[in-house]
Amino acid sequence: MTEENRQLLARINAYAEHALGEIDPQKVPVSTQLETLKPVMTEIAQEKGISLEDMFILYMDLQSEASCATNKKLEESLQDINDGIDGGMPLLFR
Repeated sequence: MTEENRQLLARINAYAEHALGEIDPQKVPVSTQLETLKPVMTEIAQEKGISLEDMFILYMDLQSEASCATNKKLEESLQDINDGIDGGMPLLFR
C-alpha cells in the first residue's frame, strides 16, 4: 500500500470512527455503513477527480488489503508464540 493510500484510508477510518461511533459492524448493514461514509468519500473523490463509485471501490480494496495485512501480522505473532511452546498445545489461527 502506498503512503498516499495509507493516508486516505486513515482519513476515511477517522471519519468513520466519528460518524459511526460504537456501532457493531456485524449488525449494521454494509450499505448503511457506506451511506454514512458518503460525505467523506464524496469529498475525497472530488479532490482526486474520480467518481464516487471508484472511490467506494478503492476504499473497499484498501480496507481489504489492510485487513489481510493485520491478519498476517497476527498469524506471524502466534507462530512466534507457538515456536516457544515446548510440547504444549499450540495456539490455532483460522
